[in-house]
Amino acid sequence: MGHKSRIALILFMIGFTGFIFGAIANIIYSRALPILVEIFPQIFSSEWAAWGLIGAILAIICCLIYAYLL
Repeated sequence: MGHKSRIALILFMIGFTGFIFGAIANIIYSRALPILVEIFPQIFSSEWAAWGLIGAILAIICCLIYAYLL
């Protein structure tokens, strides 16, 4: 496989992964977050805590993907 086509494939995979992460974040926000607020009302009542957890999970997943591509 040529060098340029490999770069294009990697960029496509990163873009597709970002699309999937966005869809997962939307599902977490619209479906799972109300359930978690009922179970843990004090922790998740502050909006920054929930988004901080989502951001941490996404950052870990991105680092794993980056390490896998190297």
